[in-house]
This record gives sequence, structure tokens and C-alpha cells, in this order.
Amino acid sequence: MLVITRREGEEIVIGNPASPLGIVRVAQIRGDRVRLALEFPREIDVHRREVAEQIVSNEPGASNVAGVIRPTADGPPG
Repeated sequence: MLVITRREGEEIVIGNPASPLGIVRVAQIRGDRVRLALEFPREIDVHRREVAEQIVSNEPGASNVAGVIRPTADGPPG
């Protein structure tokens, strides 16, 4: 897993920088809440983890969403 530290207003480019698949921007940090702005083409599905798991569980023969996100050993990035 890649862990990247960003400040409010900073971005992460997903895919080829010349033609990115999408952009994730840290829109706001307030206390322990972080608001992310996701900019992806409409044809790419973007879901919260709990919604993605519901979608997968409703598909025949489905097990779980690929990948697991765990907190780092030293806590959240600061």
C-alpha cells in the first residue's frame, strides 16, 4: 500500500500525468475529518467502501471487494 501525505488543497494524480485517469484533491481538513474531491470520468465508478461491499455482496458468487485498507502502525499521517 502506498501512503501519501498531502495538505489541504494538494492533489494526487492517478495514472499517466500527461493524461490522468483521475485526480484526488484534499478539499478540507477539520479535526479528524478529511473531505476529498474526486475528479474521474463519469464512466469510472467511484464508491465508498461500504457501498462497494454492498454492490459486490449482491452479485452472484461474489466474495468481497479486493484490497483491505488498514491504519499505519504509527497512526494517521500528520
